[in-house]
Amino acid sequence: MTAPTSRSRTAGERIAHLARRAVELEIGVWQSLYRFLLRRPRVPEGATAFTYHRVVLPVIIAFIVISAIELVVVDFLVHRWPAVRIPLLVVGVWGLTWMFGLLAGMVTRPHAVGPQGIRVRYSTDVDVDVPWDAIDSVTRRTGNREEKAPRLARNDDGDDVLHLWMHDQTTIDVVLDRPVEVRLPEGAATLHRIALFADDPTAFLASVRAHVERAQAS
Repeated sequence: MTAPTSRSRTAGERIAHLARRAVELEIGVWQSLYRFLLRRPRVPEGATAFTYHRVVLPVIIAFIVISAIELVVVDFLVHRWPAVRIPLLVVGVWGLTWMFGLLAGMVTRPHAVGPQGIRVRYSTDVDVDVPWDAIDSVTRRTGNREEKAPRLARNDDGDDVLHLWMHDQTTIDVVLDRPVEVRLPEGAATLHRIALFADDPTAFLASVRAHVERAQAS
């Protein structure tokens, strides 16, 4: 698979894109912390949530603990020099908050399977709404990320495929019956397949079957 080709951005466009992404990420972090503290996950009405963060939870927690220890140590070492201490303290607290926000983004924005279809997510970065009438099949399939493989790729047939790896792995394949147009951080794409990671793929598939059977019976 190859990354979808697009025209090269100018230097100004690249700077504007990076600035916009930085603002979007910052806003997403604070929104996620707000939702986490108020226990308000973004799950559509009538849908079942499916987490995808547990496999990376130990790594994120380790980074948070290390950053917290580093913050205390650095503050102790430079406490005599306020001009140095305050900026380092601000940066350290911001970095620690950002990592909490990253985790909160995953927790408060899970995948969802509901009456309208499947909601595919990755923190505040990806939020793709796939209606049932656009889905051809949903199967359990383990996919491993090749080295430096892009998240949004184009297969040999020229179709856009979105890979939402967690720990370089996916567990669910969603093949689309018709393409779904989405806008991602990488740019606009016309998806034909989505490979995602779910902590409990068995329960995910059972929920898919239940909704499909319910729709067929009605």
